Amino acid sequence: MGGSHTAVIAWAAANWSDIALALVLAAGIVALLYAVRALVLRACKRLGPSHPFAAALLNVVRKTRLWFLIALALELVQGYLHPPQDIAKTVTFLFTVATAFQAAMWARALIIGLIEAHTGQSEEDSRNLASAFGIIRLLVSVAVFAIAGIVVLDNLGVNVTGLVAGLGIGGIAIGLAAQGIFSDLFAALSIIFDKPFRVGDVITYQGKEGPVTGTVKKIGLKSTRILSLSGELRVIGNTQLLAQEVTNYAGRQMFRFSLVVGVIYQTDPAVLAEIPKLMEAEVEKAGHRFVRAAFRTFGPSSIDFDFLFEVDSGDPLDAHAAQEQIAFGLLRAFRARGIEFAYPTQTTFTAAPDGTLVMPYAAPVKR
Repeated sequence: MGGSHTAVIAWAAANWSDIALALVLAAGIVALLYAVRALVLRACKRLGPSHPFAAALLNVVRKTRLWFLIALALELVQGYLHPPQDIAKTVTFLFTVATAFQAAMWARALIIGLIEAHTGQSEEDSRNLASAFGIIRLLVSVAVFAIAGIVVLDNLGVNVTGLVAGLGIGGIAIGLAAQGIFSDLFAALSIIFDKPFRVGDVITYQGKEGPVTGTVKKIGLKSTRILSLSGELRVIGNTQLLAQEVTNYAGRQMFRFSLVVGVIYQTDPAVLAEIPKLMEAEVEKAGHRFVRAAFRTFGPSSIDFDFLFEVDSGDPLDAHAAQEQIAFGLLRAFRARGIEFAYPTQTTFTAAPDGTLVMPYAAPVKR
């Protein structure tokens, strides 16, 4: 050990001018790299938040640390000095450690930045999903810094094979023990990325007693809270919610209504032919869009017509009010024309003692 120190001191004394020049060169390299970092930061800021990857790249560049630039500069200039083996190994080891942890910081900033850019959450959504993003940051941080730590230990000469195997087995055991929790967690991440619905959206899903419609109030790590139309706060697991068909009414701009209108069989055929025109006139009078009105079928006790129209409104209350206006207008038009709506009827035939049928109406007169 003493001989090594003596050799280092002797080398430093013999090459002090080269060492000073190398340190000046290293300082120049650090200054140059820092200036490049500042230029890249300025360019990213000019791109603005509208660019999908500007924020992620900005976070990556901001995470470039001065100690990494110094380690990089020393690694670059040591080839010029040809230092003793101990100094060369020390500089290379420090550069390896700095590079491993700097790469981990870059990877963490890039992954989290891309996730946030991909999700594009509003400020309100970000507040409601803050816990989910916190878990994402924790998982990403643990993963990247664990890899960096393994790289550093491997460069120190530590046998990391057993450590990697132990981490893998431990991860599998934890995953099996908490698979329900992780299932809901990854379902929450799926909601963040895929955005099938957001906080404030009105959705319908299949509950235990039937379809449930309500407003999404909160999306948590394990469950989603939905305020139903009947006033109850429904709490459903994220995995269970995404495993079924969910109807999202957000952004709806139009409602289409389909009505089946039945009239009695005693209606005159000429009047029957006018019914589609009456339906179209009521829709146009109300200021909405007529789609179709036509004969459908001969029902058991009625002649049925299909009646379709559209209301250009995203508000369900306004749309159903328009439906009511058109329906009541059609009722008034039918009454004015003497058209009667059909209702279920049944005719009973009675048998006489001799077996002949007694008709419920007057028998026709024979001539």
